[in-house]
Amino acid sequence: MGNRATAGRVQPDASRLVVRAQAGEREAFGQLVRLHESEVYTLALRLVGDRELAADVAQETFVRAWRALPRFRGDAKLSTWLHRITVNTAWSAQRRWRRHATLALEDLSRAVVDQGIGPEQAGVDMDLAGRLNAAILELSPSMRSVVVLKDVYDWPHAAIAEELGISVTAAKVRLHRGRKILRELLAAELQEP
Repeated sequence: MGNRATAGRVQPDASRLVVRAQAGEREAFGQLVRLHESEVYTLALRLVGDRELAADVAQETFVRAWRALPRFRGDAKLSTWLHRITVNTAWSAQRRWRRHATLALEDLSRAVVDQGIGPEQAGVDMDLAGRLNAAILELSPSMRSVVVLKDVYDWPHAAIAEELGISVTAAKVRLHRGRKILRELLAAELQEP
């Protein structure tokens, strides 16, 4: 993996951080958290659709990761391992809390600044993203997980099946059904006056 420069700093090799964290070094684990917190939060948000719940899921993911770190063998990339913990944590959280997705005005302003697009196009993009996110939240948690892991994170069917404890065929069927439901939901919404 090697060292990477970020914001003018050199980040330590993640594999070395893992070894140090497995030895109980909290600072090394803290560095791992900082390296992966954004991607864990983003996945959690896509799975649960609520910012506060996603933050809780991300925090719980890292708590679980700390506890399970001694068992991490390095067979998969650390980020893949964390994604799996995030998926499981999100499923647990969704069973406890049922919330609906909302779009914040700050998302719109951030899109305008970050992407250098006009406010009208940013509004259209945010509206479409909001509609898609709301449609994704209409899916059952098992279908939603397959759709997000495949279509957003580009996981192979075999990895999705293994993570969710289902067959590859079941993963493909859930993906097909989930995409079909999304098309129907979005088509129905676009036809409304």
